[in-house]
Amino acid sequence: MAFQDFDLISERRRNEKKQKMRKRIMIGVVSSIVLVGMIGAVLFVVVKNDDAGNNKSTNNKSRTSHSPPHSEGGSPKEHVAHSEKIVQVVCSSADFKDRCEAPLNKAMQDDPKLSEPKDLLKIYVKLAEEELSKAFNSTKSVKFDSEEEKGAFEDCQKLFEDAKDDIATSISELSKTELKNISDKTPDLNSWLSAVISFQQTCMDGFPEGNIKTELHNLMNDSKEFVSNSLAILSQVASALSTLQNIDAPSHGRSLLSSNSPAATLDKTDGFPSWINQEDRRILKAVDNKPAPNVTVAKDGSGNFKTISECLNAVPQNYEGRYVIYVKEGIYDEPVMITKNMQNITMYGDGSQKTIVTGNKNFRDGVRVFLTASFVVEGDGFTGMAMGFRNTAGPGGSQAVAARVQSDRSVFANCRFEGYQSTLFTQAHRQFYRSCIVTGTVDFIFGDAAVVLQNCILIIRKPDDSQQNTVTAQGREDKQQATGIVLQKCTIKADDELLTVKDKVRSYLGRPWKLYSRTVVMESEISDIIHPDGWTAWIGDFALKTLYYAEYGNTGAGSSTNARIKWPGYRVINKEEATMFTPGSFLRGSWVQGTGVPSTQGFYN
Repeated sequence: MAFQDFDLISERRRNEKKQKMRKRIMIGVVSSIVLVGMIGAVLFVVVKNDDAGNNKSTNNKSRTSHSPPHSEGGSPKEHVAHSEKIVQVVCSSADFKDRCEAPLNKAMQDDPKLSEPKDLLKIYVKLAEEELSKAFNSTKSVKFDSEEEKGAFEDCQKLFEDAKDDIATSISELSKTELKNISDKTPDLNSWLSAVISFQQTCMDGFPEGNIKTELHNLMNDSKEFVSNSLAILSQVASALSTLQNIDAPSHGRSLLSSNSPAATLDKTDGFPSWINQEDRRILKAVDNKPAPNVTVAKDGSGNFKTISECLNAVPQNYEGRYVIYVKEGIYDEPVMITKNMQNITMYGDGSQKTIVTGNKNFRDGVRVFLTASFVVEGDGFTGMAMGFRNTAGPGGSQAVAARVQSDRSVFANCRFEGYQSTLFTQAHRQFYRSCIVTGTVDFIFGDAAVVLQNCILIIRKPDDSQQNTVTAQGREDKQQATGIVLQKCTIKADDELLTVKDKVRSYLGRPWKLYSRTVVMESEISDIIHPDGWTAWIGDFALKTLYYAEYGNTGAGSSTNARIKWPGYRVINKEEATMFTPGSFLRGSWVQGTGVPSTQGFYN
């Protein structure tokens, strides 16, 4: 038999296999809506074929998958039943189903032409936007008596603007993205919508415990539930499209891989996330390879500016491309903020212990935590290299942030973050830290971003006499959020001062700041400074059932999991599960398409 005959047989078998797969999915739709929980969002896309009678094994009628039954003469009653079935499926993974199904059923009744899942998603995100605006408008009627409350509300006003920007961006992207390309945008939408919840929570965190905080929580509850449901619907739609596209994809040539696919991970050669472009990747590979700066900051007057703030104030608006700032050696004792309008900034120095931004604002002295940071990054696409960021408030300063990072797709390489309590505030969006040093005591890496610290050194310091150490405090408030802290190939150790009293001070990998706190430590070297329990509670049994704390492939004297805590949310995971938290899967911004997809899973070993 000729080789081409084998090819024909193979192709025919592949087609038969695809056809059988389609039939199984459609039979699942016919059998029961209960199967939604198992088959997930795939039913959402194919349920229309079921209602339209488009089962090719029993019906020869030709009908597209996007044609609702009423377009071919179905009765209004049939259309309502059909619509309700679609809504049930699209809301199947939502945690607040009543708030999901009722508005979408009404939307489909008001507009019988609605047929694409993207339309329902967009409508629901718009509803979430309305709830967000309603929540903020309601806060204006709250009476704030103390200066602390008034100051916290000032922070809230800014945070709500950030939240509204992210939800508006989500709606804009949904409007211009075709249904078939929704999966490409899913990581971006996950990041923006997750940040909306983070911003609202950060707003509430600024208020002291009491009646005002409870009142604000009640005012914001509806909008948080709508955003949570938006994330759930997005997951359903993306999952459905991913499944059907993988069925349609040939077994050779062009490949379609989701952002969670093991193959859609790191580049084999350098280990950076896929959303870092080639130019930025080249810059990060070696700090000695410094890009030509647009401007230079130098305290001695040898540059274009003497302070970093003066330089940032002069950044051209709407600058095309990446704006590069070189900061010469020196200690810059000034508050630095890279605002949301300053996007795609690269800032590099002469070394993390030579070019240093410093400050000493702290909660002990009455400064709100949100405002204590010496260095703030809000503009998307920031890259920082070979710089140090300090807060010198000391172990008794309570929360004292060295750097607060809100920037989406931000990267820090060969940087140093020095502080004690709350050193690095990874506030929101997607962040990647490579070969950095972070020092601190209590919750010294905290926040609600999707963040990976890779090949970093985490140095635990001697705390105040009444304190114990916790490396992380992750703030995932809702289980639908695509956020978490990942420590990969890091070294976790004590500084010399702590070593002298290590038997008197307990140190842990982390504690759950919020209900769905998520932290993963993998392929890292953990010294014996970490208590055998590994992790510690926040207060009582709060979040112990709902958190996700995981360890994989760690080494060192403190890495044994034999005596770890026995919480329901803690687990020792295998390589397959750990794959989800490699930078390529956890942080990537698009699906991988085309040939030559890297096969690495993003692990060092």
